[in-house]
Amino acid sequence: MLYRCIPFIAGCVFLFAAADRADAHPHVWVTMTEELLYAPDGSVAGVRHAWTFDDMFSAFATQGVAQKTKGEFTREELAPLAKVNVESLKQYAYFTYARLDGKRRRDAFVEPIDYYLDFDPKETVLTLHFTLPFKQPVKAKTLEVEVYDPEFFIDFGFAEKDPVRLVSAPAQCTVSIQKPSDGNFPSSLRLDQAFQTSEANIGMGANFANKISVNCP
Repeated sequence: MLYRCIPFIAGCVFLFAAADRADAHPHVWVTMTEELLYAPDGSVAGVRHAWTFDDMFSAFATQGVAQKTKGEFTREELAPLAKVNVESLKQYAYFTYARLDGKRRRDAFVEPIDYYLDFDPKETVLTLHFTLPFKQPVKAKTLEVEVYDPEFFIDFGFAEKDPVRLVSAPAQCTVSIQKPSDGNFPSSLRLDQAFQTSEANIGMGANFANKISVNCP
């Protein structure tokens, strides 16, 4: 039985033909850095993502991608894959959710712009960059942005260094982050290792949300 289609490659891939949806745990790990982009009038115009995939998934995703130099990929060579990435993310709401003054804003974002993929030949990992503009510029005292996969197939985590930045924000705005504290799913686990800790259920991904909170009094 197909467990799930990974949304970051062309088409659906049968990674775990016999996987049980009731026994969900992460199979892709993403380390992210985030930027909130402000307009001159102090409103928030969008969210700029930079998502670095784990080495196993990066190797899998780049299989078959033409390259001029062995072990390296240029942005141009990765451009078709980047396009598939952002187009596929739409059905998952880009794994990005916004709350304005405590109220959940559905369909807060329009389609991504300025998207591309980078490849780090030393770490052998892919990083997806894309900007999600707000449908309407946001002016709120409090803004929360959450990034997570509701089905917890993908485990998102903030980068250790400079995970979130406010770009051109008013001086009085402050930002804080909240990371999931559950230790059951360390990023060191990979698909070739025995999974011996407790597993999350489908729909539990919100419990592992990474939260960005901005306060502009």
